[in-house]
Amino acid sequence: MKAIVGFLCFMMGWLICSCSATVEKPQKINGVSFVAAREAVDDKHVVPLVKLNANYAAVMPFGFIRELSHPEINFNNERQWFGETEKGVKQYIQTLQSKHIKIMMKPQIWVHRGEFTGFIKMEHEDDWKTLETSYSDFILTYAKVAEETKVDIFCIGTELESFIDERPDYWRQLIVDIKKVYKGKLTYAANWNEYDRTPFWADLDYIGVDAYFPLSDKQTPTLEECRAGWAPHKKQLKAFYKRYQKPILFTEYGYRSVDYAAKAPWKADRDMTSVNMEAQANAMQALFDENWGEEWFAGGFIWKWFHDYENVGGEKDTQFTPQNKPVEAIISATYKNYEQ
Repeated sequence: MKAIVGFLCFMMGWLICSCSATVEKPQKINGVSFVAAREAVDDKHVVPLVKLNANYAAVMPFGFIRELSHPEINFNNERQWFGETEKGVKQYIQTLQSKHIKIMMKPQIWVHRGEFTGFIKMEHEDDWKTLETSYSDFILTYAKVAEETKVDIFCIGTELESFIDERPDYWRQLIVDIKKVYKGKLTYAANWNEYDRTPFWADLDYIGVDAYFPLSDKQTPTLEECRAGWAPHKKQLKAFYKRYQKPILFTEYGYRSVDYAAKAPWKADRDMTSVNMEAQANAMQALFDENWGEEWFAGGFIWKWFHDYENVGGEKDTQFTPQNKPVEAIISATYKNYEQ
């Protein structure tokens, strides 16, 4: 009898030790913004995402506006690249999901010549009504596709601050209409200096932020300087989480591989031509160090990732993509530590 009791005590002790020694990794959305291309994608285009340890991809169909005051959105037509259309979106989603990559669908607007979408604003009431009808057609088309393809997250818009400031009632009704056709999680991609006045967070599942927060004025900021630059931004983000009880999702994040990468990370100016991989790497590591381990933080989507992996990025590239750059290893290691 003593032998049996002793054996049971030993086994219980072993189980307790084993359980206490097993520490579950915190799980995050480890995403990439998967850029639409002219052609279909296949497994070879998705393998680099798997190697990156990504578990999500943002698929981004586009609609086009002729100018900031033009009310009609042109989308899903034969003149667009394949990946920007409804047919292309479905093909991309199917291919990504076959490799166990989850999806955020993120329909976006492109204004002619790349003008900032946050400045879209109509001059007359009739034009506002036309824009609302056109945007609803655009966004509900892809909300239905998102439901059909079992997309995990749907983003209802990206950096449309003037449209939202001027027409908040329209946006609240749009969310109601989206929920009638799509049953998954919802977010909105607010610009980093916009999210604090976005009026409908209570109606969504994630507070979405395009996280181009300024961190440092230095040409090559150190890791420590970049981490210190996060202090005021984290304070406000955490306050929003507490206020709405909604996790913060970086619907976009990233830095260019240039001098002053952390000064104004949103800039895409063509005259920024001085390659600086260290600045990009330090800013990215700081973003991960300061946010990925926080309980109020859901994860994010790196801006941006191209399907033709072997022919993008690299040591001479000054753009946002981390592909074939030192920063790619930083992303991969972080994503590995926070697998979902």
